[in-house]
Amino acid sequence: MTDQAVSGSLDPFDHTPGVAEMMPTPFPDSASAGVLRDRAAAVGFERLTETETLELLLSRSIPCGAHASAVMLLRRFGSLHAVLGAERPGLSKYVDPRAAIDLQLVYEAARRLALSELSKRCLLSSWSALLSYLKLTMGHCEREAFRVLFLDKKNQLIADEILGQGTVDHAPVYPREVMRRALELSSSALILVHNHPSGDPSPSSADIEMTRRVVEAGKALSIVIHDHLIVGRDGVASLKHLGLI
Repeated sequence: MTDQAVSGSLDPFDHTPGVAEMMPTPFPDSASAGVLRDRAAAVGFERLTETETLELLLSRSIPCGAHASAVMLLRRFGSLHAVLGAERPGLSKYVDPRAAIDLQLVYEAARRLALSELSKRCLLSSWSALLSYLKLTMGHCEREAFRVLFLDKKNQLIADEILGQGTVDHAPVYPREVMRRALELSSSALILVHNHPSGDPSPSSADIEMTRRVVEAGKALSIVIHDHLIVGRDGVASLKHLGLI
């Protein structure tokens, strides 16, 4: 296995009236979107900035104000990746709920494309693809989530499931439920995954203790825990690489 250490403040945009109207645009939104669409067709999407890419995407569901909405979303979430990975309630503070669904649809399509790269492959020999998938799906989540990758005897992926969602610093984990689901799927091995919304993937003492309890539960059923990966904006930490499994 290769190196796996990859690398309650107030929101200034909450309750800010009239921000969209105060954001100047160089031309009306419809014209702006048309110009961006023509440029993308002529020179490729890679020549668009993150703001322009998000504006063009939003223009399909927001007839007016796409530029201002793109600016606000990027200021709030920090990057296009984080905007697309944001949860719907957070997005809906800044855009129409229908636009929030459209943004989540793009993210879901990207997630499924990344997941397809892992299908029918031994995950233990496809580590870089696995880490890329996990950073895409969990790197910018604002709440902790605990997911399990269920593997067969060839260490190929059977299922990727979220078994617990929680707060900004805790997600419930029940070893009995993890093992029950593994038996239902006839899984021989697991990779545990959760995220740290703080950005720092370093394991806490609670993370280490929880991992120990799941590993012990797996031993009783001959289910191997290959690793526990912690995903943050600053990278991915492997408890196995750190000698904690």
